Amino acid sequence: METRGRVIGIDIGTTSTKTVVFTEKGKVVASHAVDYPIIQPNVGWAEQDPDVICAAVYKTVSVAIEKGNVLPEDISSIGISTAMHALIAVDENGAPLTRSIIWADNRSTKQAEKLLQHMNGHEIYKRTGTPIHPMSPLSKLLWMKEEEPELYKSAYKFISIKEYVIYQLFSRYVVDYSIASATGLFNLETLNWDVDVLGMLNISTEQLSTPVPTTYILSGMKPELAQKMGIRKDTPVVIGASDGVLANVGVGAISPGSAAITIGTSGAVRTISSSVNTDEKGRTFCYALTDEHWVIGGPTNNGGILLRWLRDEFGSPEQEVARKLGIDPYDLLIKYAESVPAGADGLLFLPFLSGERAPYWNANARGTFFGINLQHKREHFIRAVMEGVCMSVYSVALAIRDCTGPLTEIRVSGGFAKSPFWRQMLSDMMGKELLVPESHEASALGAAAVALYAVGKIDSLEEVKDWIDIVHHHVPNKENTAIYLEMFYMYERLYNRLKEEFDCIAAFQRKQ
Repeated sequence: METRGRVIGIDIGTTSTKTVVFTEKGKVVASHAVDYPIIQPNVGWAEQDPDVICAAVYKTVSVAIEKGNVLPEDISSIGISTAMHALIAVDENGAPLTRSIIWADNRSTKQAEKLLQHMNGHEIYKRTGTPIHPMSPLSKLLWMKEEEPELYKSAYKFISIKEYVIYQLFSRYVVDYSIASATGLFNLETLNWDVDVLGMLNISTEQLSTPVPTTYILSGMKPELAQKMGIRKDTPVVIGASDGVLANVGVGAISPGSAAITIGTSGAVRTISSSVNTDEKGRTFCYALTDEHWVIGGPTNNGGILLRWLRDEFGSPEQEVARKLGIDPYDLLIKYAESVPAGADGLLFLPFLSGERAPYWNANARGTFFGINLQHKREHFIRAVMEGVCMSVYSVALAIRDCTGPLTEIRVSGGFAKSPFWRQMLSDMMGKELLVPESHEASALGAAAVALYAVGKIDSLEEVKDWIDIVHHHVPNKENTAIYLEMFYMYERLYNRLKEEFDCIAAFQRKQ
């Protein structure tokens, strides 16, 4: 069987690592995923074991290659995608002094507020493109400096999970511009570490990895690890970028005005610009893809996880019925929501069960049902939750539009895209046509595409668009769009009026 010309995309995510083997035209040959837990030793903390993640990388590469009957010499290149914002302190031997503190960790909420209010946080954002928020390594480093000073002083390097994996493979500390630009420490104009921010943190450039382009090719892999994964030690490994940035490539949202919307556990909206572009109001991020492509966007904390919350906490009857019928409980919940008109008969939901990132960047925001009356039933609450997720995504899209201009094409991916009803709801909310690409491995495909570009197998990342088939197409219902626009104005006003109350209830919850 012909197996020549394969490229591998490794996607190191929040809850799992997946390795996908593709043809050089982006078709999936084989894949394998390994899950791992999030460790929460204290309220608001979220950590992972970096060595467990390294083991997942080795395992998934090995098994995916085996599943695809791929020979080592068939692999033209490997690209790496990773989640952003992780922070690990390591010693001189590269051993971790901390777990990987991930994006979902909120321990540095006070430090983020301090940065914004007293340390020129907005100016730091405009230079670095990373919103001031507990997710960012900048806030986490300030927390460590203030709360764990001995650990902070003893650290040899501060790195991300991608840098940790690369160090295990190559014994080198390098970081791609994309991951670096999501730290809050990286100057977008100079493409190097921001000396003023480092001075504020009292750390040196020697304590950080060397920044390199996303097309940088690593060499000198440890032979024993290459053998463990079933690849040649001289296989070109391209450092790649962050998962969100690469997801745009993987769904073909590369042209100006083309946006990618992902709703999985959380959500995100992103578009690509030809220049650095930050927001005067600090609502969006600006991260590097290449030195000619910048991704402007915003992540939300609350996506499909809210439907899971509904299922687990309030959906016992649905789970039992679904079990008897042999169907997915989510399908039953969504079927109930379909019986309710757009706007959920005036039941509005602010979906901030995990605080919120874009566009508000408020870790204290909390979930709120508004407008409840005696006529509202469980199906109204289900629909209101789904609509609330769409409203949060729409609010990010509006912020991006203010920065880059109109979004003319929208491509969607993530778990929500499996539901025709939820896709149509988002189309109605946005007032835009939605395209659903065939690929369900967007970040891995993006990593593979950058690898092919780096080794000269493709001439531009725009070629990826030709690989991707559109399998669904949604046109907005104008009547529903008008309803949602009216509801969205209430959504924004309600958030603004509740900001102080969110601070109060969050402080109360932290005391419990």
